[in-house]
Amino acid sequence: MARGRVLVIGLDPVRIPGWDPEPVVAAIARGQARFDDHHIEADMCLVVPDDNAEEAIVEALTRQDYACVVVGGGIRKHEPLLEFFEKVVNLVRQHAPGAAIAFNSSPEDTAEAALRWLQ
Repeated sequence: MARGRVLVIGLDPVRIPGWDPEPVVAAIARGQARFDDHHIEADMCLVVPDDNAEEAIVEALTRQDYACVVVGGGIRKHEPLLEFFEKVVNLVRQHAPGAAIAFNSSPEDTAEAALRWLQ
């Protein structure tokens, strides 16, 4: 697959109540900087599962032609979000069928997750 644009889909730490979002916001910023280090164009789609998330994801997926979509750990790892995670994967398959799907282990290694699928 040729190197191309990446979409990162994750939870919006600022809009999730009940915890301090600053460490995650900082980690996301460091992760985004890694895309710049690798000269990769990347867009973010940060959502809250109960706040028109599917609509926002479809809009993001259809805004550009993506070579890879990275689904963040906040969506994948939290068991109560399993059904939402399934929806996200299927939205990617439906609206960006040519994009590889990658998974990061933290916000800071998102570019490396995408690079596994970009050449």
